[in-house]
Amino acid sequence: MGKIRFTATNPRTSGVGPALARSAALLGAALLVAGCAGTETSVRTSSAPGGSASEVSGAPASGAPGSGLAGPETPSPGTSAPASGAPAPGAPGPAAAPRGLAEEARQGTEAIRGAVEAEAREAEARKAALLAAARRWGLPQAPLLAPPPPRTKSLPATRRGFGVNGPRTRGLPPVFTRVPTSDRVVFLTIDDGVDQDPATLRMLRELHVPYTAFLSDDAVDGGWEYFRAAHAQGAALQNHTLLHRYLPGLSRAAQRHEICGMQDTLRRHYGRAATLFRPPYGSYNRDTLEVARSCGIRAVPLWEAEVFPGRVVYRDSDLHPGDLVLTHFQGRAQWNGSMADALRTFLRTVTEKGYAVARLEDYI
Repeated sequence: MGKIRFTATNPRTSGVGPALARSAALLGAALLVAGCAGTETSVRTSSAPGGSASEVSGAPASGAPGSGLAGPETPSPGTSAPASGAPAPGAPGPAAAPRGLAEEARQGTEAIRGAVEAEAREAEARKAALLAAARRWGLPQAPLLAPPPPRTKSLPATRRGFGVNGPRTRGLPPVFTRVPTSDRVVFLTIDDGVDQDPATLRMLRELHVPYTAFLSDDAVDGGWEYFRAAHAQGAALQNHTLLHRYLPGLSRAAQRHEICGMQDTLRRHYGRAATLFRPPYGSYNRDTLEVARSCGIRAVPLWEAEVFPGRVVYRDSDLHPGDLVLTHFQGRAQWNGSMADALRTFLRTVTEKGYAVARLEDYI
């Protein structure tokens, strides 16, 4: 049996979709069967947006077992050697290539071309649907899509000036406002849980916006089903204490009740506790970080910018790659505007500045 070599582009790294990957695999399988006829076959497929190529080559291996070619023979006395390239009299000639090989190759090429075209059509349809959703929610352009997340995650170091003093600070959860990355991405975080308008979840879902919710038990006020729906559509649910109290003004035991108690609440409603913790008002002390660590918290993300309906307030002068952006589950009862107004402000701002929204938990 001849040798079969098949190389296909990796769909995860090349952007080729699953339909193309399946077609390439089918072509390889067909040529593997055809190769049983004794032909060495090399198939190489590649694709790029807007086109595809398929190359099939075959050459019988001279003298190889199963190749259909007779090996060299020493002429008998009284006979002359056959002319170069001509088979000896009575020797079997090359086996005819399988009739179906060319047809299999042609069909495989067509399948790959069709898959590439189908992937392109699907991408255009997704782009059109996202643009339509953006316009439906009052945005001038669709949000930018985030690049693939990094292969490895790492916790940022504590931001300079945000640490706490004293011995044994090593191992405390880091406090940061920005994730180190060269990707032009920012991270949307939404606190509390007071406003539970279904339109908010619908807007975030239709616009494919990832976000992290830092919830307080008193703000949610029994509306756990709403955030179960948020979690089902991809939101990460993290810890923002039970009663949203100013933690540095509490005893260590009271802080433990606030933080660990919220861990128990999240575990009871969603089956798992949080790994991230945001202290109310961004205020904390050494006890806060030590207690948070003991409750299973890995990191304390704060924020670089805060969004309200119609305006953005920056800690620094502008957005930077990796910035955490804060807004709240609040509505007209708390703001001069709706939750959708705040999200429109956020998305319009980051898109105009050339940033996509990424999922925080994919990076840390």
